[in-house]
Amino acid sequence: MSAPRKATTQISRLAHRASGTAAANRMVPEETPVAFSFAGTTHAVMMASPADFEDFALGFSLTEGIIAAPDEIEAIEVEDLGAGIDIQIRLKDQANTRFEARRRRLAGPVGCGLCGIESIEEAMRSVDAVGASRLTLGANDITRSVKLLSKMQPLHSETGAVHAAGFYIPGKGVVMAREDVGRHNALDKLAGALAKAGVDGASGAVIVTSRVSVEMVQKTAAIGSAFIIAVSAPTALAIRTAQEAGMTLVALVRGDDFDVFTQPDRVVFGVTQHVA
Repeated sequence: MSAPRKATTQISRLAHRASGTAAANRMVPEETPVAFSFAGTTHAVMMASPADFEDFALGFSLTEGIIAAPDEIEAIEVEDLGAGIDIQIRLKDQANTRFEARRRRLAGPVGCGLCGIESIEEAMRSVDAVGASRLTLGANDITRSVKLLSKMQPLHSETGAVHAAGFYIPGKGVVMAREDVGRHNALDKLAGALAKAGVDGASGAVIVTSRVSVEMVQKTAAIGSAFIIAVSAPTALAIRTAQEAGMTLVALVRGDDFDVFTQPDRVVFGVTQHVA
């Protein structure tokens, strides 16, 4: 790949304030098309921040169920095409066979009225169960995790325009974080980074700066975490899906305030306890 792309660009804009109007500079985040290609065929294209491409490819492959483990990937090659980034992912034989069968099932014949049903079923796939987890967090763990994540967002500090996903382990803090213009992308990049580092997803909580949609719950479950903690609000489908998975969904974390929407027994109020 050529020289790494810049994650931000300085632009000039007209800034209007109560004190007056003047030209001023501001840093804004870059976003670029990132294509995931398997066996030479493009599977998906995301608009994403141009960074952490290998984490992105690995995490996307895991959270979308294309692979079951990192060792099912033979190689990841990142190519800058100018107009965008093409990530070629070579799967090992068994994983490639599964992926080809999945792709044929979803493609369907041209004009097929039933292929949409397959696509809907894929979007609404059953979520991984995490209800057996015995991990608990104290209320102060929840508020602390969000505060710690806010200190690990250099791109957001510079631009104010990107999302972050982090992983909090009791007693250790936020051990890893990734940023991206897309909230799903940030979580995929985190998933890839955790898998690459060999961090057990069941050992801690996923923290996100965005709202919680059903995809965020699905991806958190794929990571193996029984906790998703969010700064913003959840959707109704995300709540139902988290409940189905046995996941504790905590949202609207504002300072010391937060709401627990599902599986509240894992949150210990008062004296902090951790059970692994």
